[in-house]
Formats: sequence, structure tokens, C-alpha cells
Amino acid sequence: MFAGKVIAVTGASEGIGAELARQAAGKGVWLALAARNLDRLEAVAAECRARGAEAFAQRCDVAVESDCRDFIDTAVRKYDSLDVLVNNAGVSGHALLEEVSDFSWYEQMMRVNYFGSLYCTRHAVPHLKRRRGQIVAISSLAGLVGVPGRTAYSPSKAAQAMFFEALRLELKDVVDITVVYPGVVKTDIRLHGYGPDGRPAGRSGIKDDKAMPVDECARQILAATQARKRQLVMTLQARIGLWLQLIAPGIVDRMVLRALKKP
Repeated sequence: MFAGKVIAVTGASEGIGAELARQAAGKGVWLALAARNLDRLEAVAAECRARGAEAFAQRCDVAVESDCRDFIDTAVRKYDSLDVLVNNAGVSGHALLEEVSDFSWYEQMMRVNYFGSLYCTRHAVPHLKRRRGQIVAISSLAGLVGVPGRTAYSPSKAAQAMFFEALRLELKDVVDITVVYPGVVKTDIRLHGYGPDGRPAGRSGIKDDKAMPVDECARQILAATQARKRQLVMTLQARIGLWLQLIAPGIVDRMVLRALKKP
């Protein structure tokens, strides 16, 4: 599907990012993979190489601008170009506002989910412009619909999404941008995400028994990337919910509350 393309993916050591890398891998594909956990990242890169792709792994904390710059520079130096940047790295969190006493993890979440995408994009744009390239941003439905317990996560994803909506017009006819709004996907992001005290929650605050399989999520993202779609909302239920939000927001409120686990 992506033969002849150089693709950079952040947050590629597990979850959606790792599955995107595996599914995109194939003969003639060059992958640059970034994440904080280098051991897991190297394992994903090895899987991609086994599928015929060229792939390298580089440790990168997207909350640190110099890490983002070094990652993009290394990708371009190794592969001579850059066609697609997938801003996938992100962190989750679930806590009611009144449960939180130290808001430092709110700031860190904004640095990862919003500034991480901004940093990588800023350093990638000059290279993407030379190739009529593409940016893919993995946002969240929680960035479009407020969710109880997500007073940190929802704003960070909303900021990320609106950054790319604004940038889309700045780069019109030069670089295409696809913003993706997944719902609940079967990954460990909610377990690793912040709890009220800023430590890993160890549990999901959202009912995820019907979560979308990660391979289906990645398949839809790659199809939307290939088609250069403006945005991707993955399920019919989500699309209906966004439409209802405009005309009957109370119904959407009840839908959101039903999706939460009872304490």
C-alpha cells in the first residue's frame, strides 16, 4: 500500500502505533519509529523488517522538543526524504476534577498530547512540503465530546485536533492533513494513563468490553491515509453521536454517562 514511501510514526512501541507500523510494513516501505521504550520499539522494528520494510527505532520523548527534532532529522538523514508523519504518541488519564490535588500531570499530558504533535510537525513540515507529503494526527472522540473524568485528556486532544485544523489551511495544496478520532480501542493506554494522584491508573474508567480491536483501528487509519481523507470517525455510532450533539446534546450526555464505569 505504501511502497516507495518514508513514514515516521511516534508512539510506535505498542498499541495503535505499533499496529500501524506492522500493517504499513512491506517491501519498498521505509519506517522511522519513535517511542520512549526502546526495547519494545526495537521489537516492533524487527517485526516490520521481517515483513520486508526498512525500519529503524529511535528513543524519543515527544514532550521534549529536541527529541522530536532529532527523530525527524535522523529519519530524513537515513532515508533522504519524508512522506508521512503519523503523530500517534499520547498519554491517557482518568480522574474527577475534585479528586485531583496536584495538577502537574495535567500539564504533562498537554505537553505530550498537544505539544508533542506540534514539535514533531514543526520539524517535519519543510521535508513534507518537498514531497507533497501528509500528516496524520491520532486525536480522540474525547477531543470532540466532553467526558466526565477526562478534564485533562479531553482538552489536550481538543487542542491537538484544532491545531491541525488550523494548520490544514496554512498548508493547503502543499501538505495534506488527516485527523483521526478513535473511540475506545482495545489497548493498554487507559491502564498506563494517569490516575487522580498522577500515578498509573492501572484500570480503565470507561467500559471497554466492546472496544474496537487495534488491528481494525489501524486498518481504518491506513485506508484513510492512503485516500488522504480530511478526517476519520471510525464507527456509525460515533458519527450519529456527533450529529446528535448539534441538535440534541442531552441525548449525547446520556450516551456518554452510560459508557462510564460506576465507581
